[in-house]
Amino acid sequence: MVNYQENQKDISLKIKEARKLFILSCEIVVLNFLSILPVTAATEEPVLSVVYGQENANQWRGISDRLETIGVKYCVISLNDVRSGADWGERRVLFLPNVETLTPTQAIALEDWMSKGGRLIASGPVGSLSSPGVRQLLRSLLGGYWGFSLSDTEQIQAAKTKIPEWANQTGLFGKVRGGVVIPNDMGAESPAVWNSKDSPAAVVTTERSTFLGWRWGTDTASAAELDNAWLKTTINHYLTALAPSNRNKKIAGGSQSCSTTVAAAPLVQESRGAGGQGGSTSLRDAPRTTTLSDRGAGGQGGSSSPSSPSFIPPKTATAPIPRPLPMVKPPSSQEAIDQLEQAVRLDVAPNSNEPIDNKQAIALQQELENLIGRVESAHLAVLADAANVGETISESEGKQFSRHLNTPQSVKEQPIQLASTKLGALAISKDQALAQARLIAKNLPQLIAQKNYALARQQWLAAKTTLWQQFPVDRKLAQPEIRAVWLDRGTIVRAGSKAGLAQIFDRLAQAGINTVFFETVNAGYPIYPSQIAKEQNPLIRGWNPLEEAVKLAHERDMELHAWVWTFAAGNQRHNEILNLNPNYPGPVLAAHPDWANYDNLGNMIPVGQTKPFFDPANPEVRQYLLKLYEEIVTKYKVDGLQLDYIRYPFQDPSAGRTYGYGKAARAQFQKLTGVDPVNISPSQTDLWQKWTKFRTDQVDSFVAQLSQQLRQKQPNLILSVAVFPLPELERIQKIQQNWETWAKQGDVDLIVPMTYALDTSRFQRLAQPWIASKQLGATLLVPGIRLLSLPTIGAFDQLQLVRDLPVSGYALFAVENFSNDLQKLFSNTQGRIQSTTSEPIPLHQPFQTAAIRYTALQREWKVVFQNDQRPRPSQKLSDFNNQAEVLRSALNQLAASPSASKLLVAKASLTRFQSQFRVLMSQEIKSNSYQVKVWENRLVTIERLLRYGERRVQLRPL
Repeated sequence: MVNYQENQKDISLKIKEARKLFILSCEIVVLNFLSILPVTAATEEPVLSVVYGQENANQWRGISDRLETIGVKYCVISLNDVRSGADWGERRVLFLPNVETLTPTQAIALEDWMSKGGRLIASGPVGSLSSPGVRQLLRSLLGGYWGFSLSDTEQIQAAKTKIPEWANQTGLFGKVRGGVVIPNDMGAESPAVWNSKDSPAAVVTTERSTFLGWRWGTDTASAAELDNAWLKTTINHYLTALAPSNRNKKIAGGSQSCSTTVAAAPLVQESRGAGGQGGSTSLRDAPRTTTLSDRGAGGQGGSSSPSSPSFIPPKTATAPIPRPLPMVKPPSSQEAIDQLEQAVRLDVAPNSNEPIDNKQAIALQQELENLIGRVESAHLAVLADAANVGETISESEGKQFSRHLNTPQSVKEQPIQLASTKLGALAISKDQALAQARLIAKNLPQLIAQKNYALARQQWLAAKTTLWQQFPVDRKLAQPEIRAVWLDRGTIVRAGSKAGLAQIFDRLAQAGINTVFFETVNAGYPIYPSQIAKEQNPLIRGWNPLEEAVKLAHERDMELHAWVWTFAAGNQRHNEILNLNPNYPGPVLAAHPDWANYDNLGNMIPVGQTKPFFDPANPEVRQYLLKLYEEIVTKYKVDGLQLDYIRYPFQDPSAGRTYGYGKAARAQFQKLTGVDPVNISPSQTDLWQKWTKFRTDQVDSFVAQLSQQLRQKQPNLILSVAVFPLPELERIQKIQQNWETWAKQGDVDLIVPMTYALDTSRFQRLAQPWIASKQLGATLLVPGIRLLSLPTIGAFDQLQLVRDLPVSGYALFAVENFSNDLQKLFSNTQGRIQSTTSEPIPLHQPFQTAAIRYTALQREWKVVFQNDQRPRPSQKLSDFNNQAEVLRSALNQLAASPSASKLLVAKASLTRFQSQFRVLMSQEIKSNSYQVKVWENRLVTIERLLRYGERRVQLRPL
């Protein structure tokens, strides 16, 4: 009996073990069926890093409990310790749960880490309280951004469109309280959507990131089962997407240290000023911090300061202490440049069925027609250039403007390579794409009238994407123009030597860049050893970057312009890199505190900003800057000087935030009016206007004084200014920058407005009013284009727009964002062609530039006229050719040997030709009005080059 009982017990134990084995097997089968493999199965080592920060500290218990349930091995990264890409760790997948604030340094470090193969999972309103530049960078890394929170719990459901197979699992859907994620136009998918109007995205995924639209790990947002399902599925997707041999590979250069819990010590968050923003961080003038040239030494893969230790010992691990979320005041308003871009937005959400009003309908149709025109204009430029160099283009590629070209048949026929084939996209022929786009543009009004708004948006986006793929990307199409780029201090520091700098200049020269704005004075520090400013930038050791840069540029037939901060005297972000007190005002104000400027509350650095400013009314400040700039232009053979921060800090008088109350300014204004400006307010209209004019006059008079003094020393010097494209009256009220006056008076040669936008339609709306301005006299203007977060073909589209407008070039911000893809594309379309003569640069050779650009115009007309099958009156064609030849001869004679008489003849010939141009082109206007307008714009560009050249001749007699 005892033996029987023991046998029965033994059988029962075996049955239980068998049941456990069966259940475990079933679990594995189910998980395998759902593509949710146990995340620890692939490796015994951690494959995941989870970020802990002040903003998710009180949620950490829920986060860690869910991670424990999943069974994933992970390492904890303290956000406060992240200073470089290495600090994100060597694990291949990084989880960023519910972190709303990242510093510029951390965002750049994240970009660096992901570029080495890292994969990112993020949840909640990631980065939503960060500075504008950080938000834009995160938008690029995540494939979208947090739009807004939903007021109620909603059902997450699978998107009706085709979604990735790995995300099409039933366990991933359920009730959640979260927010709408706005995907980028291209490269992002939305596998899960909210069950609400227009089905907005709840999850956005790309090849290297997944963005969950709720606060993961919080019971108030979602059930643990749904959280766990999404995290397990996403981790396994990124691990199994790799070849088996690569799944255990680490991120190169990533830190090996791994803490499994977090320290209880309170986190110290970087101060970001009022409203949670780090000051003027989305501009190029302030945006240097957003495009993050301030990442400088150690910003990527290095230590945060020259004296930082290379090894950080592991922390003592204890359980986190839950504490309430900090009271972070969200930004009350955007920075000025972002407000300006928002005002001209043409956002097209792919699945939105929101009504489209008449104004929006016209804008959508016009933008599509303009894009069609830009694509055709680019192809015509290629055809004309090919005819010039004796190359035959295939008939199928060239038939939009011609059936064939009368060029030597011995030259091998070459098909034009389009962006679609160059960049790996699905290709259709150019003619098909143009025909489809024209049909969509034609039918848009009908779709909108039928209230089929979602379909109208979808077709518009599809047409835009297809047209972008039709740009010719392997043939030269650019004519002589200003091709400038800002070479930022961070990139210079990372170059580290003349050899490193030479590699940068080689890349730029190969890409056809001919003008470099070289950051020479930044945050009060010159980048060279100066006799005027006693402290060289501490990040530079043992070499003189400015001296080497001038040599490198001139050896490559490039111009080098010294880019200097004018009235901005320091930078808190630079202090962080140098491990200095955040409130250190910079070396100059530290030595001369009486030179400082203040806001109406007595702050040297305005609330919510990061830079102290000089008082432009102080005569000692002015003399110091004049001597410093004179040293630069006389000791070094720079071709130009560019003034940045040539203004006061941003203010909002209506909100009681004003600036300019330096010691000298107050004394001078009180002497003029009998009133201390600190005692007046915008409600006192007359006095306030006088105070605004007084401050504006300080900037105006300094520009005039500097221009006169430097031209006496260096008559050939080009003086340029980087400015804000705000409306004139608003700009004077907010930053006291009246650059139209500097242009009209001839104090500056080149205006560079920072017309930064993430798509071409916004860029056009920002740039075109200033390009068309009649208030600039003989001064040239080129728009600024910010490369940060701008796709390669999007940047090319903006350049094509520039070439179709009456403007003689562009400026790119900045070298740190000048990608290899962009470099290759530029090398093909505007790069150097080996020849005995170099291409003229408009700033110093305006007449030669005008002559060559006009010859290119004639080649385009020839392509069109020779291959147009429609009848054309012979007398009319003869008149056109005669007038065109008269103008060509006049421009060539002026370029060969400039004189006042030849200039007069050229201007008169151009005026006469312009007055008859539309009559001569009446037939082309009917068939391609966009191209005729482009030709008119290019004639205006020639007119402006002649006007500019005339002033240069007066400055330096020939």
